[in-house]
Amino acid sequence: MSSDDDRKQQALDLKIAKAMQIDVPPLVMPELPDIEQDNVSALPVRKRPSRVIWFAVAATVVLASSVALRLSNPFETYDTLGEAVLAHLDHEPAALTVTDVAIPDRRLARAVPADVAVFDRDATLITYASPCIINGNLTPHLVIQGEYGPVTILLMPDEPVSDVEPIVGVNVHGMIIPVGAGSIAIIGPREEALEPIQQNVIKSVTWTT
Repeated sequence: MSSDDDRKQQALDLKIAKAMQIDVPPLVMPELPDIEQDNVSALPVRKRPSRVIWFAVAATVVLASSVALRLSNPFETYDTLGEAVLAHLDHEPAALTVTDVAIPDRRLARAVPADVAVFDRDATLITYASPCIINGNLTPHLVIQGEYGPVTILLMPDEPVSDVEPIVGVNVHGMIIPVGAGSIAIIGPREEALEPIQQNVIKSVTWTT
């Protein structure tokens, strides 16, 4: 299997893993009042779990499976790479948090695998990092803090572009710039000047694919 096939399989596995991460609220048992021993009657032991419990378990499995199938579809495509980038940003609004707290080194290492790229974290404050999927390809998703708000950086070694492609969304703007055999997307608030960030990012990224 080629390295490209390995990355696509890794991307598919990541989608399925994320889809299966469903929060289930803990089961809280109500407190019962004290009962005198003389008033307690023995109840027959149920040999099978309640049908209601089985229905609940089955419903959870079906929900998880349907979400996994929907999110792990490697054939989901868009007319342009810019549309795929904007759609991905819409799916991860929690990444755009204003903060001055940098992520740990181990989190950056998980988001940017050594066989994909090397990102110089000393070049800027990285406040979010996650391995994501765009067009079926594993894509490191980073966020830094700009002057007017969070700025998204998507490292796309498997998405070559011949020239700079502008991105225009609701209250955001950006660009997809060619870098080596791949590309990098930079998206920020409309008031943000992205050119200085672009130059800094280009100097900070080295493809290893």
